[in-house]
Amino acid sequence: MPLFKKISPACREYQKLIKEEQKYILKKQEERDNFLNKALADKVPLKLQSTLETAFIKAFKLIFSRGQGAIEFTYNKEKQQKEFKLRDFSGDVRQDRKSIKAFSKTIRSKDGVNLIMSGVSGVGMGILGIGILDIPIFTAMLLRDIYETSINFGFPYDSEKERFFILNIIKGAVSYKDELCRTDLILNRFIQTESLPENYNEENEIAETASLLSDALLYMKFLQGIPIAGAVGGFYNVIYMKHIAKYSSLKYKKRYLAGKIAGEQSL
Repeated sequence: MPLFKKISPACREYQKLIKEEQKYILKKQEERDNFLNKALADKVPLKLQSTLETAFIKAFKLIFSRGQGAIEFTYNKEKQQKEFKLRDFSGDVRQDRKSIKAFSKTIRSKDGVNLIMSGVSGVGMGILGIGILDIPIFTAMLLRDIYETSINFGFPYDSEKERFFILNIIKGAVSYKDELCRTDLILNRFIQTESLPENYNEENEIAETASLLSDALLYMKFLQGIPIAGAVGGFYNVIYMKHIAKYSSLKYKKRYLAGKIAGEQSL
C-alpha cells in the first residue's frame, strides 16, 4: 500500500480554484465609489432606484416564465451540451489538468462574445438616451451568459433550484464586504448539498437580486438616460457583465469539480 495517495487532477484544480476564489473575495472587500458615482450622487432622482428595481423584477419574472426560449434561440444549446460531454469524457480518460483547463478556455471565449454584445447594446442605448428600457436587454444578456456557463460545465438552468443558484451568483457578483461573504457562503452550501434552503421563496430572491442590481447600476443607468453622454453609462454594462461572468465561472467550475471529487471518493 503506498504511503502517499496521489492527488487527482480534479483535486489539484479545486485547490487552485479555492485560492483564486479567496483572491476574488479579498479584492472586493472594500467597496469603492468611482468618480462618476460621486459626481452624480446629488443629481439622481429619488425614485430612480425603485423604478430600476421594479424593472429588474419584471425582467427576471418575464424571462424565467416565458423568455428562456428566446434566449436559447441566440446560441446552439445542443452543440454546447455535446461539447461538454466530449470535454468531460476526455478528462475522465486522460486524467490530467489540461483537460479540466479546457473548460475555462471555452468559457473565456464565450464570455468575450457576450461582453462585446453587451457593450454594443449598452453604448447604443446610451447614445439614444435610453436607460430604463435597457434593463430587459441587459438582464437577458447577463442570463444568457450564465446559461451558457452552466451548459459548458454540464448543469441545467431551467428549474427553481437552478434559478436560486443563478440569482445568488448575480447577487454575489455585484456585492461587497459582508454581503458578498454571506452570499458566497450560501452558494458554497448549495454546491455541497444541491438543495434549496428551507422556506425558500423565489419571488423574495428575485426582489433581493433586483434590489442589489438597481443599487449597483443606479448612477450608470441615470447617466445612460442622457443622450450622447449616456454612452459612458452604457459602457458600464460591460463592466458589470464582466464581474458577473467571472463570478459565474468560478462558482460553476467549483460545482463541477466538487462533483468530480465526490465521484472519485465514492469509488
